[in-house]
Order: sequence, then C-alpha cells, then structure tokens
Amino acid sequence: MMKIDHIAVWAEDIELLRKFYMQYFRMSCNDKYVNPKKNFCSYFLSFKDGGARIELMNIPGKGAPASRGDLKGLAHLAISVGSKETVDDMAKRFKEGGFTILSQPRTTGDGYYECVITDPEGNYVEITS
Repeated sequence: MMKIDHIAVWAEDIELLRKFYMQYFRMSCNDKYVNPKKNFCSYFLSFKDGGARIELMNIPGKGAPASRGDLKGLAHLAISVGSKETVDDMAKRFKEGGFTILSQPRTTGDGYYECVITDPEGNYVEITS
C-alpha cells in the first residue's frame, strides 16, 4: 500500500511553526532531531488519529535555504478538520489571532468547504471540512 508519510517544510523559526501547528491543529511533536555535523535540525508533527505527518526543518543559525521553490513545488498544505462548523470556528480563531485569512470559509468550485490562511511564515494552509 502506498501513502504519503510526511510533508517537509523549511522553517525560518522552527520553534514558532512547531508551536503554531501544535496549538491550532492539536498535533503532537517528537523530540528535536539535531545533526551538528550536517548543521540541520527538525521536528516531526503528528495528528492524534495518524495519517501523514509534517516535518519542520531548519539550518541552525541560518533558518531555511534561500531557495524555497517560489514558483514551483509545494503550493499549500490541506488539513481536514472534519466539519464545516469546525472550519468556520477555526477561521474565527485565526482571525482573532491576527493571522492572514486568504480566503474566508466557502465552498470551492471543486466541492471543498474550506478557508485558506497563512501560517506564521507565510505558508498557505487550506482548512477543509
């Protein structure tokens, strides 16, 4: 059986992103992996019910590589929260938290009920029912 195991995201401030995803999406986190020889560290974030994980990666002292694929590559993360009501509640929480709402809750042309936000580093996150 094939499946997506994890999505990796370069982080300028790995602790800020770790706290964001843990707070808003109730993800758990492993202990920080540090490889001083490669000048690299990371966290894996997991949902309570399993599924694909998010790996946050960082180069200590530098943050993230200069090239993050501005025009190609990963466009967004989509996180299903289970219901339209939860999408609406989370959109409200993000707005109250001062986060950028790119798209208010709505049904898209391809049938998703979603809102789109940016995380603290500007990554697009779709929150779907």
